[in-house]
Amino acid sequence: MKKQLLLFLFLLTATVSKAQTEYVTKTNIQYYDQATNKSDSYIAERCVLDIYLPKDTKNFATIVWFHGGGITQGSKEIPEYLKNKGYCIVGVNYRLSPNVKAPAYIEDSAAAVAWVYNNIEKYGGDPSLVFLSGHSAGGYLVSMVGLDQKYLAKYDIDSNRIAGLIPFSGQCITHFTVRKERGIPEKQPFVDEYAPLFHVRADAPPLLLITGDREMEMLGRYEENAYMARMMKIAGHKDTRLYELEGYGHNMTEPAFPLLVKEVNRIIELKKKKK
Repeated sequence: MKKQLLLFLFLLTATVSKAQTEYVTKTNIQYYDQATNKSDSYIAERCVLDIYLPKDTKNFATIVWFHGGGITQGSKEIPEYLKNKGYCIVGVNYRLSPNVKAPAYIEDSAAAVAWVYNNIEKYGGDPSLVFLSGHSAGGYLVSMVGLDQKYLAKYDIDSNRIAGLIPFSGQCITHFTVRKERGIPEKQPFVDEYAPLFHVRADAPPLLLITGDREMEMLGRYEENAYMARMMKIAGHKDTRLYELEGYGHNMTEPAFPLLVKEVNRIIELKKKKK
């Protein structure tokens, strides 16, 4: 009985503490430097991010979220499910095709991640706990920034510092918008430097691939991710996993969000044990 009472009091205290946490949102922060923004009006308008964070909190984890939309549409967002979980969420805009072509939107994504690494500590965040996630085109950008090391190296940031990569239904071959820009048909499989598959490596951050049902997904999206998972393992990567959400199509974010939270917490606990 005494143990049950103590457990009840612990859970009650944790619930009250969580409920009392306040969150603040800062919007439309430009993540390129002033000179770059002045040089290009589209960058100044489009290359902005929103940051949602727990107030008066230290050493929180940060999830950088990239929206979907085929790299041709969509806007930054703070997913509702991820709010009030104790994390900082960063919603990122990036330039869109056909206004720009590859690799501009990958470069934008890397610049946003670099901004997080260079600034999150002053907001109270732990720079060793920065996770990248996003849906569809956003998932593709997550994989490109996390696996092709040259994009973050431009900012003197080692992409292996990323705590975890969790793309939702992202393309693993060259993105169909990149192919369209080059005159390659949408249904013509293609792998080059703009394909996450091109950059499989053993020393990458933990990788959790999540897709919808293989029979309901866009084109061969599950199979792309299954091949990616297999090649990462063959390359010697020790922490690649793949989830297929049966019964859900390409718009599978709602059942995937709990898996994202679980993965973030798993990695946080692993890092605590290593300290």
